[in-house]
Amino acid sequence: MTGRVGAARLGAGEWRRIGVITAAAAALFAVVRWLPTGTNLSHMDFRVQGANTIEFCDPANPQFLPVVAVRSPVTLAVAAAAPPRAGAEVEATLVLTTFSGKPIAPSDLQVVQTQRIHLMIVDPSLDDYQHVHPQPGRRPGEWSFRFRPRFGGAYRIFADFTPVATNRGLYSETELEVGGPPNPAPAGSQATSWTAAEDGYRFKLSPAPMPIRAGVPADLTLTITGAGPVPLEPVMGAFAHLVAFDAQRSGFAHIHPAPADLGRRPDPLRPAFTFRLMIPRPGRYVIWSQVDLAGRETFAPFWFDVE
Repeated sequence: MTGRVGAARLGAGEWRRIGVITAAAAALFAVVRWLPTGTNLSHMDFRVQGANTIEFCDPANPQFLPVVAVRSPVTLAVAAAAPPRAGAEVEATLVLTTFSGKPIAPSDLQVVQTQRIHLMIVDPSLDDYQHVHPQPGRRPGEWSFRFRPRFGGAYRIFADFTPVATNRGLYSETELEVGGPPNPAPAGSQATSWTAAEDGYRFKLSPAPMPIRAGVPADLTLTITGAGPVPLEPVMGAFAHLVAFDAQRSGFAHIHPAPADLGRRPDPLRPAFTFRLMIPRPGRYVIWSQVDLAGRETFAPFWFDVE
């Protein structure tokens, strides 16, 4: 009898301990759920149901996506403070909202390549490309930026950002009409060239394999030379960047060098950087390089055909 009673008392004690541990675990879970995460948006806020929707992208492995032809879960709207004119600085406000209308605030976006939002702005001829970074505005979802268009026409604005809720790159686009004469050279009429001269320096982009073929990954090597040392400074967490567009401005690819190690400075006389890009469709394309030369951001274009 004594042995059976002792066993019963021991079992009751175990159950009490289990109950205490369970209650503590439940309380800890509730506390964790209530802790602030920095964003009020969830993964589902960045999903659009149905076909023909934009894909998420690994920020470390960017690819060319047809942003214009697909639906994005993020709505991008731009308004200028005054009617934009070619040759004059444009002050504009960008508004980012989810598909359901929720504003996207700074806490909802990760910092990628030192910025929360990258804007790639191009005119219809693709001869005027600018890369700017909007800053948070007065209200959630509002972002302010400035740029100076060279030509008139419908400038297309691509946004590249990474929501905290998904940890995957996402894109959206809109247009801003700029008054003034457009560039008389239509997109794609520029001569094919793998070299460019800007600000007294020579830029060369060397693809391998050559020619570039649709659906086949290509390695791109960017080299820069000058009369002496090339005064490169970091820009957006790397010493060089590439952005690719098709002649129709249907999409883009924002490409980073591999590896992007700021601890190892490039060769001062002939710096070289390697990129990888896969273009899914044949056609006419341009790649713009971007570097910082002694504090001055310099852009160089390379026009080519994808077979």
